[in-house]
Amino acid sequence: MTKALKTVVYLSADAAEAARFQQTYADDLAVLHIDSAARMVALCQQPERAFEAIIDVAPLTSRLGLELMRLLKKELAVACPIFWLANADLIPAARALLLGIAEVLPPNMARKELLARIYFVNRPAAPEAASQYAFRKTPGKRAFDIVCAATALVLLSPLLLVVAALVRLESKGPVFYFSYRVGTGYKVFKFWKFRSMRPDADQLLASMKNLNQYAAAPAAAPAAAPAGLCAACVLGGTGRCQSLLFNDTGTAICEKQYWLDKKVQGGAAFVKIANDPRITRVGHFIRNTSIDELPQLWNVLRGDMAIVGNRPLPLYEAEKLMTDQFAARFIAPAGITGLWQVMKRGKGGTMSEDERKGLDNEYAQHHSLRKDLEILLRTIPALFQKENV
Repeated sequence: MTKALKTVVYLSADAAEAARFQQTYADDLAVLHIDSAARMVALCQQPERAFEAIIDVAPLTSRLGLELMRLLKKELAVACPIFWLANADLIPAARALLLGIAEVLPPNMARKELLARIYFVNRPAAPEAASQYAFRKTPGKRAFDIVCAATALVLLSPLLLVVAALVRLESKGPVFYFSYRVGTGYKVFKFWKFRSMRPDADQLLASMKNLNQYAAAPAAAPAAAPAGLCAACVLGGTGRCQSLLFNDTGTAICEKQYWLDKKVQGGAAFVKIANDPRITRVGHFIRNTSIDELPQLWNVLRGDMAIVGNRPLPLYEAEKLMTDQFAARFIAPAGITGLWQVMKRGKGGTMSEDERKGLDNEYAQHHSLRKDLEILLRTIPALFQKENV
């Protein structure tokens, strides 16, 4: 008698990776590889959906990532379980961003364990109970943002025109610059600024990582634990790992040590370069006065951002904050100015990465319209300070 196989959709832009997965699970799963969001949406719009689970291995910020999952769940009402093969060591605050995902699993999960979850999880995980990190959308804050942004754009329009002309006269290239940023609830959007750097600034970034003021000094390599065990396994006294993973070659490795090594290799979560040589002369002026941020008032009107909130992060920075206690910062509104910007300016020294993360989390837990007004009033004198935080 032929075994009835479950049909699963495997979301990945990597054809070779998908082929390996199909070959590995050929006896147990009917794997349908989808490599684009458009194909996935078209498949879900068919009268009868010919799949029973979705396995997503794409990065959260990619086209096959979190935005697509939200579309499938909210707009297309896809009810089958979704499994994300990513770092499983996510705190509840981070998991709150992944509503509708049945489970977040390690990419090198043992074959039998993955099959057990696919065959026995028949519905999406139930929504978690509300916590201190739940989304809080208040009409008062949104009305405040619209009024402030619209008024500022009208009053500052002469200044905006002058700055646009100066940027264009100094160097060839567009007046405005946009990059994709991650904001509230891990939403990816176009983030607008006046261009303050050379047109090829993004291409030069990779060669300047050693100038990052958030990068920690190289630490001495720790003494190797026996048989590749982490410290917790060594203290267990059994000489064996308490939680095994299997890599691509089938070799057993310690799961805790795997994630510790991965975190060390990941580097600093934030990138900020002191005395950045890519900045133009006009760019120095508009950055020191924060004039380069004024186009973000358009982001506020669109609803991508608020006047006050945590700074939206570039994709490469945001990915590094989903695996520890600082992921909660994405629950807060994304803003033009925020708590960490006004806490350190003018006090001497630089802000460490952990200090900035801590202030982002503090705002996420305690933000309110009253607190926003306090931060906004403190932002005005902060603009005239020289500290580069």
